[in-house]
Amino acid sequence: MQLGFFTMPVHPLEKDWRQSLREDREAFILADELGFSEGYVGEHATDRAENITSCTMFLATLAHATKRIKLGTGTVNLPNTHPAAVASQIAMLDHLLDGRFIFGISPGGLLSDAEVFGNLDADRNAMFLEAINQVLAIWAGEPPYNLDGKYWKISVERQFIPELGQGFFAKPLQKPHPPIVVTAVAPFSKGVTEAAARGWGPISANFLMPAWVKSHWPKYAEGCARAGRKADPANWRVAKSIFVAEDDKTAREYATSAQSPYRYYYNQLATKLIKSGRIELFKTSREQPDESVTIDGVCEELVIHGSPQKVIDELLAFHDKVGDFGTLLYAGKDWRDRKLARRSMILMAEKVMPAVNAVIGAAPKRAAAR
Repeated sequence: MQLGFFTMPVHPLEKDWRQSLREDREAFILADELGFSEGYVGEHATDRAENITSCTMFLATLAHATKRIKLGTGTVNLPNTHPAAVASQIAMLDHLLDGRFIFGISPGGLLSDAEVFGNLDADRNAMFLEAINQVLAIWAGEPPYNLDGKYWKISVERQFIPELGQGFFAKPLQKPHPPIVVTAVAPFSKGVTEAAARGWGPISANFLMPAWVKSHWPKYAEGCARAGRKADPANWRVAKSIFVAEDDKTAREYATSAQSPYRYYYNQLATKLIKSGRIELFKTSREQPDESVTIDGVCEELVIHGSPQKVIDELLAFHDKVGDFGTLLYAGKDWRDRKLARRSMILMAEKVMPAVNAVIGAAPKRAAAR
């Protein structure tokens, strides 16, 4: 199993934005130094807490600050941007990163973003599908393009000057395009099936209960079967909130106290998602009453914390529940204590993952989780 990094950073509202951005960049640079295989960052235009407004711009700042880690958009919220802008910007980013790029896409989940971009009442899934189809058509095609969709029309027919190079879209460095991944944020996600049928990989979000994470594998396998391809767990990425400290007491205090960045994260995410009608994400079963969902319960279920050995044991138990997957994405949080936050990533890479892989590599595949 590979170790990766995923952050949709949620910072205190009063925190200096410059400090937040510096720490967010530092986390990726540290992940690169520690040998994390890949790292993703989200974007939102209208949220003071989730304050990276452009994942592509943020990743561009890491092009020469990192050496080995593959960097991914996590995600580009396609209904909020013109497909022509996405195609040109992603092509450039793939070149800036010398091909160390993964294209993460989604319809977007922040409703204030949807409102400000004028698609709150639109079919954002349909917009998402049209947008990615147009991006791929641009990269596969040549001018004048003439893509006529319901939401966007793309053509350079009237201003195409081939001898000057005017009217040409740039193409990505990776051919035919960078690897594409989609975030899975719903139980039994139909989107995972559709993505798999097109050869795209899923990322199971770190705010989903283990039962819902487990539900993604059959949907992925269904999509692969439709495409006549064997489902490979190596293509499945699972994000998880983890904090590792030298001892259980330190870890428990940092991960569960009233001032914990982990508790703050889930209070933000759960409150927003529940207000938008998605309380099911935070239930351990569909029969669980709405009124029994609490932030304490959410954190208890979704945050793994402790000494290296405790985290190893809990990650192995989580793996037993959901089955084999290819990459564990360590979910980044605000660095309330910079020293402890950095140390957690170091312990995760140097102590926890080698031990987890030693057990998983020696164990039979967990068919029961399938």
